[in-house]
This record gives sequence, structure tokens and C-alpha cells, in this order.
Amino acid sequence: MQAEGPSGTALHAAAARAAHLIVDGEPVVFRDPLAYPLLGECAEELVGLHRATGAHPVLAGLRAAVVTRSRYTEDRLAGAVRRGVRQYVILGAGLDTYACRSASGPVRVFEVDHPATQRWKLEAMERAGLPAPPRLTYVPADLEADRAADRLAAHGFDLARPAFVSWLGVTAYLTREAVARTLAGLGRLAPGSEIVVDHLLPEASRGPRARAYAETLMPLVAGHGEPWLTFLSPAEAADLLEEHGFEVIEQAPERDAVDPAFWARTDALASSEISVLTRARPPGRPRGAAGRDASPRR
Repeated sequence: MQAEGPSGTALHAAAARAAHLIVDGEPVVFRDPLAYPLLGECAEELVGLHRATGAHPVLAGLRAAVVTRSRYTEDRLAGAVRRGVRQYVILGAGLDTYACRSASGPVRVFEVDHPATQRWKLEAMERAGLPAPPRLTYVPADLEADRAADRLAAHGFDLARPAFVSWLGVTAYLTREAVARTLAGLGRLAPGSEIVVDHLLPEASRGPRARAYAETLMPLVAGHGEPWLTFLSPAEAADLLEEHGFEVIEQAPERDAVDPAFWARTDALASSEISVLTRARPPGRPRGAAGRDASPRR
């Protein structure tokens, strides 16, 4: 993480969301029309890379990973909101735009991220003419060092009320100790809460596409000061969650996380098959309140 400015991963994730609407055809997996204006002067360069070489397996795989995890998570968030959940926590929020896209909705959003990224985002929103969402709270925190649950509580988050938590594109950049410490704090969430977390597969669990993706991307992110540190198989992720009191509801490899119709395409968008989404609930959650309870895919 840089001392000033946003993380590179935050910029590239936003660029992937923006580029999906420009480079890829139908069907659209996830719509984020605010990602491009939020990138500001960075947009032309970052999205331009996708325009010029968007068919490259790494760029196509990056777009697929970002839009797939966003679609999966926000679909399940919508279900939680229908059940009455009114708190949404985004761990490692980066340049997420949910709070802007749903500004008139009933959900209070808590964005947890490094202060440098949050400062850059606030300035970027002002430059783009995006109004401050009325129900958005920024929670500055370093997830490698801070206890996210404590930082949330200090900024008005109500641990006694259910919440939906997304933790996307982050765990790979943290040590396993930091991942475990964050889960330990989130184990205090109220009954009726849910968490969706994605994680990268370890080398032994990767197929050919995932191996090629990792071999190309790992040295690039490491060279920019954001190396991948933690890899979890589905079983390891489930064990880690269960160790901290969570019950796993569902585990979906990236390609299986959205309707198969989204992969009936003529463009280059394709899963790298390196990530898995795990959905879980904290202790004390009443069974049957989570909508569709699928058996965990281990």
C-alpha cells in the first residue's frame, strides 16, 4: 500500500468494472456506470489498456473476476435487504460505487479502507461531480494491523443489528494472521448477518488457466508493492471461517458464481478460474433466514 494515493488494486478493479461496459459485449455481467468518471484522469490510461489489449487472457480474466464477484455479492446483498438488513460493510472498499448507485436506498454503507485510498476517492468524487451519499460512512483502517470490527463500532456501526459484509479482492494481499484477526472480530456480528469473501486458490488447486494467470500477474503486482500473500483452498477457507464461529452457506468457484448464461459469449471475457467466493453467517443465525441455503461446495 502506498503512503499516499489509492492502491493499484483499487484503481485496476475500478478500471475493470468500467472497461466491462466498453470492451465486452452482451450479456453484461455487472453494470457500474460510475467507475469510469470516478477514475478521472486515470481513466483514459487504465481503461485504454483494456481497449487496446482487452482480449489478453490476463486482462479478460481480471475483468471477469471483478464483475463476477460484484454481481454475486450485490445479488445476495439485495436478498439481505429484502429480509430487512440495513447495514452494509465493504472491507477494502477501494473505489466501490454501491453507495452512490443506491443513494436513495435504505441501507447504511460503511466503507473500510486505508486512509490514503479514502482521501483519493473523496477528491475523485468531488472532481467527477458525484454528490456525497447521505448514508455512507468512511471507516479508515489498515486491515493488516487494525481490528476492523472495533474500527466499525467506533464509527457508528451497530454490532447488535444484522449486517451484510463483502470482502472482495483483498484477502490475497493480507497475511493469513490478518485474515484470521478480521474474521475473529466479525464473529461478533449479530444473528441475521452474512459475509461474502473471495480468495485465491493455492498452486496445488489451480488448473491450467489459473496457473497461467498467476504466473503472469503475480510478478506484476509484487513489482508494484502489492504481492499476493494468502491463498486458500475452499476447504481451508471453510475451516478458517468455522474456526471463528462462522457457518459456511455456499462456496462458488468464480465461473459458477453467476448464471451460466453469462458465459455464452462471443467476446474474450472468460474466468481465470483462480478464485472462489465463500458465503457464510456468524454464530446464532436462525436457519432458513438466509434465502437459498446451498450445501457448501468443498
